[in-house]
Amino acid sequence: MDLSLIIVIVCAVLAVALIVVFIVFGRSEAAFTMDIGGASPRASGGSDSSTEKTLSSRLVGFAVAVGGIFSVLVARLWTMQLVSTDEYSEQAESNRTSTVYTQAPRGRILDRHGNEIVTNRSSFVVTAISDVLDDEVEVTLLANLIGMPPQAVRRKLQDTTQGYQSLRTVSVDVSRRVVAYIGEHPEVFPGVSVETRAQRSYPHGSLAAHVVGYTGTVTQEQLEESENAEDGQIIYRSGDIVGQTGVEKRYESVLQGVRGEQVVYVDAHGNVTGRQSSGFEPQSGSDLVLTLDIDVQRAAEESLEKVIKQQRDIGKAAVGASVVALDCTNGEVIAMASYPTFTPSSFVGGISTADWDALQDEDAHYPMLNRAIAGQYPSGSIIKPLTTLAALDYGIINADSSWNCSGWWSWSGRSDDPDGMGCWSTHGGVDIVSGITFSCDVMFYEIGKGFYNQNSEGMQETFRRYGLGSATGIDLPGEEVGRVPDAAWKWEYFKNLGYSDEDATWQGGENCNLAIGQGDLLVTCIQMACAYCSLANEGPVYRPHVMRGVRSRVGDGFVTEYKTEQIRDVEEDQSFRDLVARGMWGVVYEEDPLQTVHWTNLDVTVRGKTGTGEQISVDRAIGWFGAYGPAGDGETPRYVVVANMDGVNAGGSSSLLVVRDVFGAIYGQPDTATGVATNID
Repeated sequence: MDLSLIIVIVCAVLAVALIVVFIVFGRSEAAFTMDIGGASPRASGGSDSSTEKTLSSRLVGFAVAVGGIFSVLVARLWTMQLVSTDEYSEQAESNRTSTVYTQAPRGRILDRHGNEIVTNRSSFVVTAISDVLDDEVEVTLLANLIGMPPQAVRRKLQDTTQGYQSLRTVSVDVSRRVVAYIGEHPEVFPGVSVETRAQRSYPHGSLAAHVVGYTGTVTQEQLEESENAEDGQIIYRSGDIVGQTGVEKRYESVLQGVRGEQVVYVDAHGNVTGRQSSGFEPQSGSDLVLTLDIDVQRAAEESLEKVIKQQRDIGKAAVGASVVALDCTNGEVIAMASYPTFTPSSFVGGISTADWDALQDEDAHYPMLNRAIAGQYPSGSIIKPLTTLAALDYGIINADSSWNCSGWWSWSGRSDDPDGMGCWSTHGGVDIVSGITFSCDVMFYEIGKGFYNQNSEGMQETFRRYGLGSATGIDLPGEEVGRVPDAAWKWEYFKNLGYSDEDATWQGGENCNLAIGQGDLLVTCIQMACAYCSLANEGPVYRPHVMRGVRSRVGDGFVTEYKTEQIRDVEEDQSFRDLVARGMWGVVYEEDPLQTVHWTNLDVTVRGKTGTGEQISVDRAIGWFGAYGPAGDGETPRYVVVANMDGVNAGGSSSLLVVRDVFGAIYGQPDTATGVATNID
């Protein structure tokens, strides 16, 4: 408001106030009467309730009220003009302008050699102004052209997530036929246009799908979280495309670009009348380089699928599998595969309800689950190297211990004890090395009994020292921690289920089951890979990670690189390590000729362990194999590979083949052997 107008109002208010005062106080004789006979004036009475006095009082009150109202008005006008000028100017400006947002291309995801795993591609996108919603004919014609229900088109036109004045995205990845038809008939579609935008592209299909993850429209939960974002963190707008799983989610801040903003002038009806020079163009996200080797990754996935088919051909369920290959010297994930898998491109532009339901179907065996970090299974005999070290550490056995395996074992020692447990084979006399090599359950039942008799939880403590029962901290979302059961866990768990004190108390047989990787023990593939890294490195374990670095926008260097982090260093007597290592060498080269032949055609020496765990609740076996190499005399191990397969015959006839194929891809020496040892634990 102009200052001169304020002055006029003030003067008017003062004039009114003066008139009122004059009326009330200007005639002083109103309090007296004049004698007609010419005598001196005399008081008319002195009563304060006279008509004249009452009127005077009311006028005074009226004057005060009017004066107060106008004073407040003047004060308010003054503050609006002189104090809040900037605030109201901003409000006025916002009413005549609006901001249009443009999504930025996400950064690419590359393997360790710079090969593209996830990139961007150009896509034809049909857009429209909001006014098209008012033209029923145009909506119907557009819906028929692009093959969408008219109601779906209306919902797209009502979407204001990219700004009220922004063009509404109606359909992505439209065909050139649609583009040509819209361009040739502008009179039919006056408010419709076609743009070229960047969409996620997967040049290798489903390769590394569980690692890279997928993108989708920002969820309400993510929007609410971003509202409380700290300085430097991303603040989302409804409709933004963000990472939902895998690397896309974990490194969202790297891959997500900076959206473009453009301020436009609008009229009272919201129509754009012009553009300001303020604003900025969208800036693409940074390229993320992973530790994965695309060739090793492909070999891992192809091997999982191949062996799954082999197992199904012999009548096994073979419902799922996973494999992890680590560089044990720094924690880099060279390959990580999970079966069944999915295609991330299904989520580009929004996944259909039918496709989503198919991915969640139990009969499809949950293809979205990354079994390498979230699949929890009994370890089976792959745990036996750790059990052996626990027994040596706690004095349950010594280097000269030996046992006789008749194929049957009982707590009482009687061969006719009906409560006994069987070994998967009859091994005769065994010592520590041969007990590991031939995976003799009798040896490990005795170890479990020894811990129970000493009232020791040394096995559990050793398993935890090697990282079981806790997260590895890999830089991927969704990792599970597994379980190392003990007496306290059993008591709490079973008492909560209503079991009796006796049934909730830890029993000796549970120690025996734990020693061979059965019972209530649950581990993940990544946990066992890290535990085997400690065996390979003779102590140190480095946090597994899939990020190698963030590539510079100029050149091939990195602006940020992953810093290797040691997460534990397990101490063991060197003589104990040597016994276990010799037993693991025997698994590969002595346990069975049909098994050995798959490794003698590889120039590198490896040490490993088979395992087959029983899953009582689903009546399926989980087959394991873990190995590290090079592990010849005087060699420093570099790679650890662990695989598991759900619903197979045994670890030696399934997962072993997958691990061999991964080593073959690493060293360029594929497995040429045929045949498998079907009776290997």
